[in-house]
Amino acid sequence: MTARNRAAFPLASAFALFASPLFAHNGVDHSRAPMSAEDLVTMPRLGAPSVDPSGRMAVFAVTTTDPESYARTSKLHMRLLNDMEAMPVALDLEGADARFGGDGWLYYLADAAEGGDSATSQVWRARIGIDGSVTEKSQVTNLARAVNGFQVSDDGKRVVIWTELPRTCTALACDDSAKPFAPGPGTGMLFEGDRGFVRHWDQWETPGTFSRVFALALDNGSAAGEAVALDGPVGAGGPSGDTPTMPFGGNEDVALAPDGKGVYFTAREADKGEPYSTNLDIWFSDFSGKPPVNLTMANEALDALPAPSPDGRYLAYVAMERPTYEADRQVVMLRDLRTGKTTALTEGFDRSFGSLAWTPDGRWLVGTAQDVLDTPAFRIDPRNGKIERLDLMAGNEAHIGNVVLLHGGDLVFTRDSIGASAELYLARNWGQAKPLTDVAMTRMGALAPVVVQRFSFAGANGDTVWGQITKPEGVQGKLPAILYVHGGPQGSFNDGWSSRWNPRVVASQGYAVISVDFHGSTGYGQAFTDAINQDWGGKPLEDLQKGLAAALEFDTQIDGTRACAMGASYGGYMMNWIAGKWPDRFDCLVQHDGLFDMRSFYYTTEELWFPRWDFGGGYIDRPENYEKWNPANHVDAWKTPMLVITGMKDYRVPYTQGIASFTVLQEKGIPSQLLVFPDENHWVLKPKNSLQWHNTVFAWLERWLKPAE
Repeated sequence: MTARNRAAFPLASAFALFASPLFAHNGVDHSRAPMSAEDLVTMPRLGAPSVDPSGRMAVFAVTTTDPESYARTSKLHMRLLNDMEAMPVALDLEGADARFGGDGWLYYLADAAEGGDSATSQVWRARIGIDGSVTEKSQVTNLARAVNGFQVSDDGKRVVIWTELPRTCTALACDDSAKPFAPGPGTGMLFEGDRGFVRHWDQWETPGTFSRVFALALDNGSAAGEAVALDGPVGAGGPSGDTPTMPFGGNEDVALAPDGKGVYFTAREADKGEPYSTNLDIWFSDFSGKPPVNLTMANEALDALPAPSPDGRYLAYVAMERPTYEADRQVVMLRDLRTGKTTALTEGFDRSFGSLAWTPDGRWLVGTAQDVLDTPAFRIDPRNGKIERLDLMAGNEAHIGNVVLLHGGDLVFTRDSIGASAELYLARNWGQAKPLTDVAMTRMGALAPVVVQRFSFAGANGDTVWGQITKPEGVQGKLPAILYVHGGPQGSFNDGWSSRWNPRVVASQGYAVISVDFHGSTGYGQAFTDAINQDWGGKPLEDLQKGLAAALEFDTQIDGTRACAMGASYGGYMMNWIAGKWPDRFDCLVQHDGLFDMRSFYYTTEELWFPRWDFGGGYIDRPENYEKWNPANHVDAWKTPMLVITGMKDYRVPYTQGIASFTVLQEKGIPSQLLVFPDENHWVLKPKNSLQWHNTVFAWLERWLKPAE
């Protein structure tokens, strides 16, 4: 395997540095305004690309935000691939989730023709010319319910769609207006104690109703005949659960066989054990309407990302080994569909793959996986499992995603970083890539740049821990420090763009943003990720303490006497933990959707496999573990001013956790604020709410970090 070991570089004073200014220029251009929250919210956003079968053109969506109304619009664009000087062309199509079929047509989702309040999302298709012309536009499906996603067979003879429908319904026209869990006459919802989720992520469940996959024949581009339920008859052995999996599953959960005679899909059983289970399985349906076949029944942990080889001989997918652990390593598996023999291709590679795709000739698999602070692409030999890290970008790969493989080792993909949002790139013959789009690059270039520095240090147990510093480029004088703490906790503030918790927009306000990938973070091997298990406030806090000290030693421009810390989810937990266990270090804290009381959290969250794994069982089983790392037990030491933010539709960390921490701050007379979003979940997604979030956070930071007059 060829890979670049970043920790192997000479470390002067135990540090390794990678500096990457976003835009090369001579000197410092003080005329460029720093990036604002308004810039972040209204920056155009690039969607995933699709390439036509001939490899001539890519189609992708660009989402724009109106700076006055903040309304968002998605419009499809086309970019020729055989002319690097060509410019993207806006197509006369309003739609989303566009992809080319093997028949050369562009299929996409758009509202039904009647429009108005009765409009529902349906599948459409059109011909796209090399000049960007749109012809022969027609509606493919005309169903009584919304199509939430789709796939089209390579021969154009069948469309697979998914929509929400009770498991008892065998036809798309099923009348599901009566809800057994809402018997009336009042507005109450009645849930049985032997079922699964009551609520999940940001919505209350409708028992018995799931996202389900159906197949329809296509007759000259129009859906015809009765739809076939791919989960099979009720009680016949097929799955009763969501496909795509909830709450974040998508197109990657469904894959049509190359010969068009079947479909692979991922599902998790929605029974009373669902809140405790990470057991996703891959099923195969032959479109007959009979029960599908569970191909991964033997593995009680996660199996996902089905990817059949172009010749239909093999099925690649990823699998975890340990049931109930959502952050276990995802190993690439290869199943011979003739013999059933399954091989763990990447068992010897200590990274977790998050995407998979085959080259058109079936010679290679390409997957992406976090590696230290980057998410590069890797080429995998399906014959022997040999892995090669692809060098697609000069400098740091940062975050590569949405990989589309073409003939001859050509790749189309998106790349983003802390400094820049996603753009589309083309690499020829596995070589260095060149940009295809300028969705936001020019606009970014008009803003004052930032510099991102990578550093490493000896953290808990003497292990190498990595971090990043993001700060305005070329500024003079000291910069206050902001310690960013990521969520998960099995996650990373890697070198990638985000529309939330964006280091660049915070740094642009005149701060040095320091992020540390503490023990428990991903991209450093499975043992490092596992190290947080039953140690939530131990090694991670030590890493943060040592990481902040290391960053201050490494970059003397950072003013450690003016410092705030901020984080969400587990990062919010850490703010509550810091308040009691490191109370004299920071001038202020920003706690978003943070866990405050581990006992009440356990009994009110939804995905119970998560705390049960991280704390060695449920609260009844291991109360000592929950109480050992419970911020509520250390409120006597709280003294640091704190801004608390929460969303009332957050069912992962219910908003009452934020109310509880705010009550402590009030009772102790600690300067505090509480920002509550009635219409947001664990994230803040709406444009105006995002602006309010940033304005409130920036005002709070300025209040405590502005220089003394």
